[in-house]
Amino acid sequence: MKSVIEKNRWFYEHCVAEMIRERFPEYEDRIAVGIVGEGSDCFGYDDEISRDHDFGTGVCLWLTDEDMARFGNALSIAYNELVDSAQRSYLTERLRERRGVMTVRRFYSNILNVECDAEIPFLSEEQWAELDHSCLKTATNGEVFRDDPGVFTAFRQYLAGYYPDRVYRMRLAEQLHEYASALQVNYARCMTRGDTVAAELCRAKGLSSAMELFFLLKREYPPYYKWTFRALSELDAEGGFAAKIRELSLEPLRLEAWKGTRYLPTRSNYKDRIVSLSEELASEIEIMLFQSGLTRVRGRYLEAHVGAVLDGGVSP
Repeated sequence: MKSVIEKNRWFYEHCVAEMIRERFPEYEDRIAVGIVGEGSDCFGYDDEISRDHDFGTGVCLWLTDEDMARFGNALSIAYNELVDSAQRSYLTERLRERRGVMTVRRFYSNILNVECDAEIPFLSEEQWAELDHSCLKTATNGEVFRDDPGVFTAFRQYLAGYYPDRVYRMRLAEQLHEYASALQVNYARCMTRGDTVAAELCRAKGLSSAMELFFLLKREYPPYYKWTFRALSELDAEGGFAAKIRELSLEPLRLEAWKGTRYLPTRSNYKDRIVSLSEELASEIEIMLFQSGLTRVRGRYLEAHVGAVLDGGVSP
């Protein structure tokens, strides 16, 4: 079965391109077209479950601000007439907002949630620091079918180039601290007290941080949270990290492993498999940090690497 991206490429090549050629021949080489942005279809993750909302055939047509003023309204009318034909009438209103004619500036500003002049491939360090991981993946997913002006693709490639170094190190440090706090410290404290609800929150925070750290160390952006593990499984070529993440998510809480145990911050309770898995994941993250030259510190307590990461790998 064809993916939605493949179906949309067919729709562009056999319907949209023909409409542009017939009605806007003088602007044919000014219109960038593709399918990028929000929705599982743009990630290639659509399935039968995805099709209960915001699902259908349609493409994005990106224009510069100047071209939008010149012919954008006429192009939008023509495109909507095309998708409103009997074969395309099932498009939802939400999907119409995500597809159709728009400026390069509007697309990137909406996706990134920061106002940016996307016709110039640049963001300030302050803007980079405001961005969410998943919005960056959303801005660089999917496929661009045609882009003669190159404006849309230039900004896309700029974003794919990854964070500026200082922002990158800050994000790493933040997640190293979060993982250590949640799974290497507070989980044990909560289980010692018998507070299973708080322990589950620690596990959830630790899982999220472990996956974000994996993406950061691979210099890839993770998608929206519900697709993060799937994307991680695809990125993890050897599969060991993903397998530990899955096992950590499935392991039941075992209060009996903590019966009669006194909390000691320097001692790990390996009777609890969640503790063992947490330390195994931390060890893999430590190895990746070291191999990337981000730290010279050795040890799997991830908080100990925060200073080195922020200082360029040189802190004792």
